[in-house]
Amino acid sequence: MSGMSFDSGLQIVQADVLLSIDGETVIEEPLCIDVGLPALLLSGLEEMEPYRWAPANEWRRMPFFVCGCGDPECRGYSFRVKHTGGGQSEWTLVEEAEDGTYREHETYRISADECRTQLLELGERFLAFVEPLDYNPYFADTVPVVKELVARLKHSAGGADGGR
Repeated sequence: MSGMSFDSGLQIVQADVLLSIDGETVIEEPLCIDVGLPALLLSGLEEMEPYRWAPANEWRRMPFFVCGCGDPECRGYSFRVKHTGGGQSEWTLVEEAEDGTYREHETYRISADECRTQLLELGERFLAFVEPLDYNPYFADTVPVVKELVARLKHSAGGADGGR
């Protein structure tokens, strides 16, 4: 993610998102990053099942990236994440329906350790970016949750079990 910016009216953080897996560009566009950031960070530690219509306090279910308007019901990128054996994670891009079902699209296998390293760096960059701001997001606990997840990711980097 590059070019982070803050929309004080919407109270969202946006960035130019480039998600590339094994040389394939999965996402490349400006998006809101803070709505789904807690869920994205948690995906490095736990399996995820998205539900974009969940209320803010169910942050674990938010799409990782949403349209720059900041509305999770708008266009977004949701992934189901499973941690498989051999230090791998499986990310499946899904198209969600309001009834909780979803259609699966591409599935990507990635190194869980490499993913956690990148997520940790992203979480730290986000915290440094919002620290001086008058930031009051819809999910009021965004910053404390991100801080907790960054700490968990740091701890998992040192553990032989990868934090699981």
